Amino acid sequence: MAATELRELEETELERVERWRAEELERAGYDLSAAAVLAASSGVDLHFAIDLLQRGCSQDVAMQILL
Repeated sequence: MAATELRELEETELERVERWRAEELERAGYDLSAAAVLAASSGVDLHFAIDLLQRGCSQDVAMQILL
Protein backbone atom coordinates (compact mmCIF):
# COMPACT_ATOMS: atom_id res chain seq x y z
CA MET A 1 0.00 0.00 0.00
CA ALA A 2 1.41 3.38 -0.98
CA ALA A 3 1.98 6.04 1.64
CA THR A 4 -0.71 8.22 0.08
CA GLU A 5 -3.25 5.40 0.27
CA LEU A 6 -2.33 4.72 3.89
CA ARG A 7 -2.73 8.39 4.75
CA GLU A 8 -6.19 8.40 3.14
CA LEU A 9 -7.17 5.35 5.19
CA GLU A 10 -5.97 7.00 8.40
CA GLU A 11 -7.90 10.18 7.65
CA THR A 12 -10.99 8.17 6.84
CA GLU A 13 -10.66 6.27 10.11
CA LEU A 14 -10.19 9.52 12.04
CA GLU A 15 -13.27 10.99 10.40
CA ARG A 16 -15.26 7.86 11.25
CA VAL A 17 -14.19 8.04 14.89
CA GLU A 18 -15.01 11.76 15.12
CA ARG A 19 -18.44 11.14 13.60
CA TRP A 20 -19.12 8.38 16.13
CA ARG A 21 -17.94 10.59 19.01
CA ALA A 22 -20.18 13.44 17.81
CA GLU A 23 -23.17 11.11 17.61
CA GLU A 24 -22.57 9.88 21.17
CA LEU A 25 -22.23 13.43 22.45
CA GLU A 26 -25.43 14.50 20.70
CA ARG A 27 -27.23 11.49 22.15
CA ALA A 28 -26.04 12.60 25.59
CA GLY A 29 -27.53 16.06 25.10
CA TYR A 30 -24.93 18.29 23.45
CA ASP A 31 -26.16 20.35 20.52
CA LEU A 32 -24.78 19.71 17.05
CA SER A 33 -22.05 22.36 17.07
CA ALA A 34 -20.83 21.59 20.60
CA ALA A 35 -20.74 17.87 19.82
CA ALA A 36 -18.70 18.53 16.66
CA VAL A 37 -16.18 20.68 18.54
CA LEU A 38 -15.79 18.15 21.35
CA ALA A 39 -15.63 15.19 18.96
CA ALA A 40 -12.79 16.81 17.02
CA SER A 41 -10.85 17.54 20.22
CA SER A 42 -8.86 14.37 20.79
CA GLY A 43 -7.93 15.43 24.31
CA VAL A 44 -11.57 15.44 25.43
CA ASP A 45 -12.56 12.29 27.30
CA LEU A 46 -15.87 11.17 25.82
CA HIS A 47 -17.08 9.48 29.00
CA PHE A 48 -16.23 12.49 31.16
CA ALA A 49 -18.01 14.82 28.71
CA ILE A 50 -21.14 12.68 28.86
CA ASP A 51 -20.95 12.31 32.65
CA LEU A 52 -20.89 16.08 33.08
CA LEU A 53 -24.30 16.43 31.45
CA GLN A 54 -25.70 13.38 33.21
CA ARG A 55 -24.71 14.91 36.56
CA GLY A 56 -26.62 18.10 35.76
CA CYS A 57 -23.89 20.33 34.35
CA SER A 58 -25.11 22.74 31.69
CA GLN A 59 -23.64 22.43 28.21
CA ASP A 60 -21.97 25.84 28.49
CA VAL A 61 -20.23 24.98 31.74
CA ALA A 62 -19.29 21.52 30.46
CA MET A 63 -17.69 23.12 27.38
CA GLN A 64 -15.67 25.46 29.60
CA ILE A 65 -14.47 22.54 31.72
CA LEU A 66 -13.63 20.32 28.76
CA LEU A 67 -11.94 22.89 26.57
